[in-house]
Amino acid sequence: MKKHLLSLLTALIFTLPSVVFSQHLTSPETSSKVEGTWLTQKEEKNAKIEIKRCVNNAELYCGKIVWLQTPNYEDGTPKVDRNNPSLALTDRPLLGLELLSNFSQSDETTWEDGTIYNPEDGETYNCTITFIQEDGVDKLNVRGYVGFSLFGKTQTWVRSSQ
Repeated sequence: MKKHLLSLLTALIFTLPSVVFSQHLTSPETSSKVEGTWLTQKEEKNAKIEIKRCVNNAELYCGKIVWLQTPNYEDGTPKVDRNNPSLALTDRPLLGLELLSNFSQSDETTWEDGTIYNPEDGETYNCTITFIQEDGVDKLNVRGYVGFSLFGKTQTWVRSSQ
């Protein structure tokens, strides 16, 4: 009995730090480097994406469009998700649209297992986000892909001051 209790105690001592550390990475009370507003890579830097904890699951991260350089079409109507393959969704506004869904933090600078929606082609892709800092500037490498990360495209987003 003592041997069994000693084994259990030893296992608890060695696993407790990893459990505490993993809780720290995903705890809703802690702030994350990915949270904030990000300017997309496009040449004209035409959109800002706000990333924060998902409404339906505070352990995951989601992101939505909060600003568009050109939010309206030439006729003055707000831009909508017209390339969505679901006809029922083609009239939803781009402003406020969730692009990033359900990312889990795998380490201090990486978020995985999420998806990114591209309103330009109406497709949803697997995605990984990596935080980097270059010359004091916060950046995100956002990699969308189909199947394997090797077959994908990376954009670098820059933290926005607003």
